[in-house]
Amino acid sequence: MTILEFLIPKGSTHFIEYDSTVRQALEKFDYHKFSVVPLIDKEGKYMGTISEGDLLRFIKNTYNFDITKAENTSIIEIEKYRPYMALSINTPIEEIISLSLDQNFIPLVDDRGMYIGIIKRKDIIKYIYKYSN
Repeated sequence: MTILEFLIPKGSTHFIEYDSTVRQALEKFDYHKFSVVPLIDKEGKYMGTISEGDLLRFIKNTYNFDITKAENTSIIEIEKYRPYMALSINTPIEEIISLSLDQNFIPLVDDRGMYIGIIKRKDIIKYIYKYSN
């Protein structure tokens, strides 16, 4: 089994561009029912993740928060509580399985750090279950 067999390519995933506003992120989270989403820059480089919790902490800690504030604040300004670690497409499957214990998906990057897709923990568990019986 190779890592590519688990890969969900970038074009089939959802992500948020790093210069998006808080409002844009909130709308995307609400529409797609996300809990954590990869962040990429304009060139497609992986920049980390943002979670519902990151957005909720920002809203809670912003005095007199209103939707106008969300329209004028970039997600770059939001403190990321626990960004997901990305791995290289060349990472051994054992390391991917190990990291999946802490993350519900693993962002994958190429040698230039460009976001190329994800591997879902659910798919790893299905694979392990299928071949352990």
